Amino acid sequence: MTHDRAQAARGVGAGAARVLHALVAVCALAGVGLEVGRALTSPDGDLVLLFSYFTIWSNVLVLGVSALLAVRPRHDGPWFRALRLDSVLFIVVTFAIYHALLSGYAPITAAGQTANLLLHTVVPVGAVLAWLVAGPRPRVRLVTCAAALVLPAVWLVYTFVHGAATGWYPYPFLDASVLGTGRALLAALAVMVGGALLGPALWALERRLPPAPR
Repeated sequence: MTHDRAQAARGVGAGAARVLHALVAVCALAGVGLEVGRALTSPDGDLVLLFSYFTIWSNVLVLGVSALLAVRPRHDGPWFRALRLDSVLFIVVTFAIYHALLSGYAPITAAGQTANLLLHTVVPVGAVLAWLVAGPRPRVRLVTCAAALVLPAVWLVYTFVHGAATGWYPYPFLDASVLGTGRALLAALAVMVGGALLGPALWALERRLPPAPR
């Protein structure tokens, strides 16, 4: 293998990685910013409820991780590895659940439609592409997959505690007041199992990808 081909096999350079991560961060910031603006200006807006949505958690996580990688594209550390993996897991689950179950709940306003497109489609696709192209990797180990389950578990516990106290749940398939606690917990378990399986799948995929950035 020639030197140029060997360089290409190791993925994009740090400069290109910075650009990719920065673009993802900007899209996530725009989507979350539009939703925050709507919550602040709408008569029935509520920031607590807004930041109770998994979509917002996932996009804020992608925003933070991508912004850090835009500055330090080779950043590493055990907890950062878990957060980086979480950012991909969360955003993939956001994309899948929205397009499979929730796409019929379309916002009415232009700002809402733009935020919806950014948060549920543009950022997920961009974040996954940035991970595939720019990593950073290798980063994922099986212990990383286990650590990455902590944050979604925290969100689920918060969701059910907050829902029991207020009667409000962010998604119909988790609404224990309508479905009953048992069915809602089964739906939550299905989400957790999906995330638990997705982590090792990304670990296996990463082992086949070239190190990045070079």
